[in-house]
Amino acid sequence: MKKNFTPEDELLFLALGGSGEIGMNVNLYGCNGKWLMVDLGMTFSGGEYPGVDLVFADLEFIEERTKQLEAIVLTHAHEDHIGAVPYFAADLGVPIYATPFTMELVRRKLEEAGLLGEIELHEIEEDHGSFQVGPFEVTYIPLAHSIAEGNALLIDTPHGKIFHTGDWKLDDDPIIGEPATDEELAEIGDDGVLALVCDSTNVFNPSPSGSEGAVYKGLLEEVQKHKGKRVLVTTFASNVARLQTLGNVARETGRQLCVAGRSLDRIIEVAQQNGYLEDLPEPVDFDTAMGLPRGEVMILATGGQGEPRAALSRISEDNHPLELVPGDVVLFSSRQIPGNELSIGAVQNRLAEKGVTMVTDRQSMIHVSGHPGRPELEALYGWLRPDILVPVHGEMRHMQEQARFGRENGIPDAVVQQNGDIVRLAPGAPGTIAKVRAGRLVLDGDIIAPADGDAIVMRRRIMHEGVVIVALDGDLSPRIDSIGLPLDEDYGDFTEEALADIRQAIAKLKGMDARSASAVHEAARLAARRAAQRWSGKRPQVRVLLPENLG
Repeated sequence: MKKNFTPEDELLFLALGGSGEIGMNVNLYGCNGKWLMVDLGMTFSGGEYPGVDLVFADLEFIEERTKQLEAIVLTHAHEDHIGAVPYFAADLGVPIYATPFTMELVRRKLEEAGLLGEIELHEIEEDHGSFQVGPFEVTYIPLAHSIAEGNALLIDTPHGKIFHTGDWKLDDDPIIGEPATDEELAEIGDDGVLALVCDSTNVFNPSPSGSEGAVYKGLLEEVQKHKGKRVLVTTFASNVARLQTLGNVARETGRQLCVAGRSLDRIIEVAQQNGYLEDLPEPVDFDTAMGLPRGEVMILATGGQGEPRAALSRISEDNHPLELVPGDVVLFSSRQIPGNELSIGAVQNRLAEKGVTMVTDRQSMIHVSGHPGRPELEALYGWLRPDILVPVHGEMRHMQEQARFGRENGIPDAVVQQNGDIVRLAPGAPGTIAKVRAGRLVLDGDIIAPADGDAIVMRRRIMHEGVVIVALDGDLSPRIDSIGLPLDEDYGDFTEEALADIRQAIAKLKGMDARSASAVHEAARLAARRAAQRWSGKRPQVRVLLPENLG
């Protein structure tokens, strides 16, 4: 296995995030002594890390090699590709390259973090713009996705060309942007592609992902069904094409548009600044929207994933200036992200209780994915004809399946890797040659900390098992309190028995142990924990406070 992690006369690939998981994309390419980073994303915590919102890839590997790092190149502006930029880019100390729409969102993030002047930013033309850094010549290749300016990267190196797809799909009617044509992609394949590093998200989908133009037709038909009713549509704020679609639908159905959600406001502003959404209907304010006849307004709102502070959730709780009443309609023009089922269900149950009608993408053609199904993957394989396939952006089951599918469709080699695997792409046969640390970090309050550190591990244990606190006075007489034990009616009996057990455990200590801080601490801790487990079935964390005079 390789021990020297400086790339020599070779071409390497290393994912620190996004391989073996969906989200948190951080990819590195190594060549002739230098590294290039593609994307610097994050993911959201869910319930895995209590009290934490944001999760990052641990960049220790490249942070120890910043002198070898040439640049950070961003494929598009989704949070799982750019969200970690304001937290790590300044320390990495290299230029950032992105197309205009993506760069404007990055600028705003850096400005909010007070870092705008500290990082060198290079804005690249969206249509086949290119630049050279070290041994890497990078060209942006526009592809359709569920955000403006989705791009693949064609990375030319002395060892061959890499086609890094980013997130993508095929779309004959994308509404926003002009993706590379079949002929342009085939020309890239004609010039030779060493490796295709490819999105695996929808590899199990036997159908194409679908066109944004078809969503326009579906949304138009759906809104037309609900004449005389107030319609609210929730979608991903970053989907500029969908926002254009909804603006067109509002105009076509004679409805005024009302926008609810700061992330929507921000995306619309940045999109219009970069030449998109220029004919979006001028939104009306909340008071005007509520004063319009119900069939003359369409509300565009954040919160389709059940986010508790988003507009839809607050509307469902009657905690927003916009209101929905029985007979109103909510269209979920977005897919349900795995892990959000409970929060989405909670919002939908509150809406159902109000008598609101709900329509999802399972009932009507009101959403399409931004990731490729099998027919799209097969088409890309045929155009590019790579020597090697490296699946990324998926759980292990997705990546293994894409590797199998790629081989089935004529790609000679496929390398299934996961975060931390250093893969040699050239020279010689491709394969994993080393393993490096690839952990997770969390933003805990204002501190970035290890996801497996003591604080998070202890918090998780307390969340599941509760905590017991034992305080000993100078005579080693105990007091006890607890948080999170299910002993409401029996709490008095529990504490009485636990205190007796602690006194007995301490009394059994003999000789030097009787005044030994460590011995007294452990005796009291074990006695309290055993009592709690006996009474509740839980194994709580126990904290013992000792008197200062104990030796």
